[in-house]
Amino acid sequence: MSAPIDQSPWNENAKPYQWDEETGLSKRPIPGMKGGEYTLTGLTHTAAGQVSYLPEVNQRTTAMRSRKIAAFSRTLKPPKVHGDEEGDLLLIGWGSTRGAIEEATDRARELGGKVSSLHLRFLSPMEPGLKDIFKRFKKVMTVEINYSDDVNAPLITEENRRYSQLAWILRAKTLVDIDCFSNVHGQPLKPRNILERIKNEINL
Repeated sequence: MSAPIDQSPWNENAKPYQWDEETGLSKRPIPGMKGGEYTLTGLTHTAAGQVSYLPEVNQRTTAMRSRKIAAFSRTLKPPKVHGDEEGDLLLIGWGSTRGAIEEATDRARELGGKVSSLHLRFLSPMEPGLKDIFKRFKKVMTVEINYSDDVNAPLITEENRRYSQLAWILRAKTLVDIDCFSNVHGQPLKPRNILERIKNEINL
């Protein structure tokens, strides 16, 4: 059973966007609190909730939003690896691809492959410790329902190849050479297709 909603009067001296300088967070009145009415907008605003187009206000509010993300990131823990903590290949996914990836990983392990997988729950901010996890595997590859260029396609080189989006983000975030396996068939990923790619990657 949840606690009762606090309907005590709001401290009228407190501004609705009185940001904490360290965390970027601010106290907010619960809707219905006497004296707690304030303007809610998606536009840049002052600490009083008034829309503002001043450069310094935009700079400050953007910094406060970023600080909130940093504060939240400190509550996150490193993700758990599905399988061994080190090996020849680590598959990474997020969202609906988890089941297919883990099933393919388990099948590959049954065949003797040193394969593990990692499911990301957050993309912004990302969970900590990813680079350390990646370093324990010879190859790291994202599995996505997304577009990426085939390395053997005409005109595609290491310099102009398009990677799928999660691979791009992880490469930028960790500076690890992360490959990708993806398609845009408009259907859920199939474990057997992922398994075939695993076999090609580690000669299983």
